Amino acid sequence: MSNLRTLVFFATPAHDCSYLPDREATTMFVDPRAHVDKRLYSQLTALGFRRSGSHYYRPHCESCNACVPVRLKVEEFQPDRSQRRVMKKNADLSCRMVKATFSERYYSLYAHYIEQRHSDGDMYPPSREQFMSFLVEGATDSWFVEIMDGDNLVGLAAVDMLDEGLSAIYTVFDPAYESRSLGTFAVLWQIEEAKRLGLPHLYLGYWIEECRKMNYKTRFRPIEALRDGQWHTMEVN
Repeated sequence: MSNLRTLVFFATPAHDCSYLPDREATTMFVDPRAHVDKRLYSQLTALGFRRSGSHYYRPHCESCNACVPVRLKVEEFQPDRSQRRVMKKNADLSCRMVKATFSERYYSLYAHYIEQRHSDGDMYPPSREQFMSFLVEGATDSWFVEIMDGDNLVGLAAVDMLDEGLSAIYTVFDPAYESRSLGTFAVLWQIEEAKRLGLPHLYLGYWIEECRKMNYKTRFRPIEALRDGQWHTMEVN
């Protein structure tokens, strides 16, 4: 059984950064042959690692520390006016957690989302193999949150259950529902689910100050950032 002391880590060669176009990035990842159980995954997450399929990774750039792991203290969270409007706007929707598995219904929503919203990104074009390797393979205690409008699946949020929190992995939604801010709604639902389960944190991945599409993360407060190996509450304007 692997643990933090026995894990072997590798680093990728420098490659173009996915978030800051003028920079190169290096990624550290856990040896894919290691057995990462829920306890070890939870420890890695608290150290700033993320999961993508069966890969556990974190940025490891020599001259850049722009990628900052962030997490929300769910018991202290109070929605702001905009977030309250999102909850009210989506009060007619229902959500439930199901085990993360492949289905054509899930893939169809995922593919439509990538094609409509991220056709200029490295996830385009979508494929069933991509869906499996990203959201299903390597799952330890992993779930999908189905967001339903009646009988219609309009959103799907991938979330992992950790020892001391939930980890928000990825959210897709029907582009026809863009005005409902389902990405924000999915985070708000996960906050309430973490509270219900008695889990103190919701991990939101990495925040980059210079990346506008990540600005939404700092609107969930109080938010903590991992810097120099310690979690600190961020001062956000």
